[in-house]
Amino acid sequence: MSEQKIAPYGSWKSPITSELASSATQLTEVAVDGDEVYWRELRPEEQGRFTIMKRTGNERITELTGPPFNARTLVHEYGGGSFAVAKGTVYFSNFSDQRVYRLDPGAQPRPITSEINTRFADGVIDPRRGRMFCVREDHTHADREAANTLVSLSLDRNDSGQVLVSGNDFYSSPRLNSEGSRLAWLTWNHPNMPWDGAELWVGDVKPDGSLDRIRRVTSGSTESTMQPEWSPDGTLYFVSDRTGWWNLYRWDEDEDRVELLHDMPAEFGRPHWTFGMSSYAFASAERIICAYTSRGTWNLAELDTRNLKFKAIESPYSEMMYVRAASGRAVFVAGSPTEPESVIQFDLATRQFSVLYRSLSATIDPGYVSTPEAIEFLTSHDLTAYAFFYPPRNASFTASRGELPPLIVISHGGPTSAARTTLSLAIQFWTSRGFAVVDVNYGGSTGYGRAYRERLYGQWGVVDVDHCVNAALYLVKAGKVDGNRLAIRGGSAGGYTTLCAVTFRNVFKAGASYYGVSDLELLDKETHKFESRYDIKLIGPYPERRELYRERSPIHFADRISCPMILFQGLEDKIVPPNQAELMVQALQAKGLPYAYVAFEGEQHGFRRKENIKRALEAELYFYSKIFDFELAEPVEPVKIENIKT
Repeated sequence: MSEQKIAPYGSWKSPITSELASSATQLTEVAVDGDEVYWRELRPEEQGRFTIMKRTGNERITELTGPPFNARTLVHEYGGGSFAVAKGTVYFSNFSDQRVYRLDPGAQPRPITSEINTRFADGVIDPRRGRMFCVREDHTHADREAANTLVSLSLDRNDSGQVLVSGNDFYSSPRLNSEGSRLAWLTWNHPNMPWDGAELWVGDVKPDGSLDRIRRVTSGSTESTMQPEWSPDGTLYFVSDRTGWWNLYRWDEDEDRVELLHDMPAEFGRPHWTFGMSSYAFASAERIICAYTSRGTWNLAELDTRNLKFKAIESPYSEMMYVRAASGRAVFVAGSPTEPESVIQFDLATRQFSVLYRSLSATIDPGYVSTPEAIEFLTSHDLTAYAFFYPPRNASFTASRGELPPLIVISHGGPTSAARTTLSLAIQFWTSRGFAVVDVNYGGSTGYGRAYRERLYGQWGVVDVDHCVNAALYLVKAGKVDGNRLAIRGGSAGGYTTLCAVTFRNVFKAGASYYGVSDLELLDKETHKFESRYDIKLIGPYPERRELYRERSPIHFADRISCPMILFQGLEDKIVPPNQAELMVQALQAKGLPYAYVAFEGEQHGFRRKENIKRALEAELYFYSKIFDFELAEPVEPVKIENIKT
């Protein structure tokens, strides 16, 4: 390797370009049907379109849903659970009209739901009755909140759905046993989110598809139940956090009791922001293949359902999701700090892993890849918080002796999401240019138990900010980063944390908010049904605690904003509407602080289009170069920065 060139941090030339970083696809929702494996793929280069892919037993990979179809449901706005497969026939929700389409082998997709304002998700096929059990979200009455129900749909004709269960605010995870005689599902009500408290119910399926003998398996507003699945022998399994951790359970119907299968301080699930999540699957009635996270890293294991022996499976991956199993194998989406997200197969006999499909076709030189270091640090009230630290890394460049790198603090969304350790070109874009990055699992993050998740309750805008600030200060004190060049960035709830951090603290020198919340009152009035009561837990009841909402809203304290800002916003965002960013822009202009505002037509919550992802990365880099005063290695399209001294 040639000798490294000396150049200031931030100005290093990198092969991880914005073009490359914006090109990686996203892989979700694995399904196994006989010898065939299916998954859903987000393609940024196709305007953020989702397509369904299939891999046959002879290793042939084909795309099933070409343009103009976009396999994406908008139930809960976040979607998920967008397709189901049975005997080679695919049923999927189409984004533009939210109708369910049937795709038979060798045929064109045809709609099987009516042209009314309804959405469907999380379907399971009942081939005996020719029906699909799924969640329906009814938006036909514009003057009232959308109605969520469990319905069954005919697989052959235009249908609006036969309502099976109604009356609660939300439903998810309808799961049919192998004989088609029993249906399990989850339900919850405002103000709970599913990770606060969700109940598991079971009903017998009658010959006409309706339900009988409906009964509750788990209950209460303080137990989060998720991922019900029937084993091949007809036993109902699920995940619950009744011990404070999401662990595996099963239901003894004869005794009407639940049994904890393996008690450990780890999480066998993720917060159900989207439908279709799965962290375990049955290889047989006696064998479960499961994924769990401990201290932010995912692991694979198998559980013998007879003697409850739990055995770890050594794996090269640190992130696993959408676990499915059949025919002597497990299939899931996985990645590692050096490998991108891929569809992975684990052969249960040979114990070998194989890559079925990669989200990134390019190979990244390891000399330009920064791998994360798990760190723990003290924060307010002498509590511990967690993060992953990525130092700068570039095989071709180094900085002058004594120079410390600028730091970008990432505050993830949710806020119950978590920092991921899979190779992220969005992070490597920064580290390969000479930035250090710390991805913070602040209080409220998933993966550290219910108590850690609930640290944020009543303290949103306080605890998350404390933990992001203290992560940065910890690294400054350790001598790893430059305390005079600290930036913070985040999207959605992470955008809110970012805005709070630059408003209520005087630590950061730059901030980047992606579709972040600036006015909590406005969010309470305008957000969608799924999250419309979430702020009760995060902040307090409204309007009773109106003053607290105002105290936690950066928009009301623009005079205290401590540093320049760049804001990004999708103009079709229904979750955090554009006026949240626009109000902040007005406040920054009034104060005379340097700022930039980049809005994207056609984007919703979270950017999916390649050209917009690329533009946002370049604009943020350009912004930092002007604020931190370094030269870019290569020119990018400038972004207009208001109020900046030239």
